[in-house]
Amino acid sequence: MIELRLHRKLYREASVDEAVAVYGTFATVERAEDAVRWIVRVTAASPARERRVAGELANYALGRTITAGAGGAGAARGPSA
Repeated sequence: MIELRLHRKLYREASVDEAVAVYGTFATVERAEDAVRWIVRVTAASPARERRVAGELANYALGRTITAGAGGAGAARGPSA
């Protein structure tokens, strides 16, 4: 099992939930949270598959956060135009 800890200031909740839904077809994925992080646990048939799914899930969630405009105080933002 791999546990991702995705900081709330960098990842939108909706983006994490979307990534969990998409990658849940490739492994068992559970989401929890603490005061400052989204916690995502990935369990798959092999350690290699866990690493692959966890990495792709984190990238997908970050990409969706960026394309959604990040939003919210303290969220990651690109340079202003």
